[in-house]
Amino acid sequence: MNIAIIPARGGSKRIPRKNIKSFGGKPMIAWAIEAAKSSNLFARVIVSTDNQEVAEVAIKYGAEVPFIRPDHLSDDHTGTTEVVAHAVEWAVNNSINASAACCIYATAAFIQPEDLRQSLGQLTEGKWSYVFSATEFESPIFRSFFQKVEGGISMFFPEHYDTRSQDLPKAFHDAGQFYWGTTTAWLKKERIFGDNSEFFFVPRWRVQDIDTFDDWKRAELIHHLLRNKQ
Repeated sequence: MNIAIIPARGGSKRIPRKNIKSFGGKPMIAWAIEAAKSSNLFARVIVSTDNQEVAEVAIKYGAEVPFIRPDHLSDDHTGTTEVVAHAVEWAVNNSINASAACCIYATAAFIQPEDLRQSLGQLTEGKWSYVFSATEFESPIFRSFFQKVEGGISMFFPEHYDTRSQDLPKAFHDAGQFYWGTTTAWLKKERIFGDNSEFFFVPRWRVQDIDTFDDWKRAELIHHLLRNKQ
């Protein structure tokens, strides 16, 4: 048995009500819920929230909200692992014997059910504690630089000043869509980015972090193109 856990706080300072703000004709969180349900992988799709309005929207689109997340897990400093561990612990205490739990972000509007299915295969067929979505950096990070306080710039990796781009190693980053983990890994709060993890590659054009209104607008444009393509 597998369960999906969608963390969705009510508060969002940069984009108010982000998790339930209308996106592509429905609340943002609805896309994550519908992807989880249409994958046919989960016995339960659970939304962990501290907000009654979010809970009502989640239930309307087919998720469960069996508890309200406690305040100490609902501030700006609480990490995803702690939130998911709390939900997994609730499941265990309520005789839901899941072997794996998938954290799906409420803002993962581009998530694909097939990605969930294939990445679960990576988790179950390998030795991994976690399998999560990731994509490649758009530009080589080894040629990156920063602006110094006194002016001028300095490279983060000056040893690669003369290295050709095609000779640099590929670098990847978290795509912010989903995180499969064994029940044991979540309960132990193991680090997701570590030796016991593997990633599932998602192409860059299907990845968009949404933290600002500019991010939101770009995501809407991508979403519109993807829907017209289907």
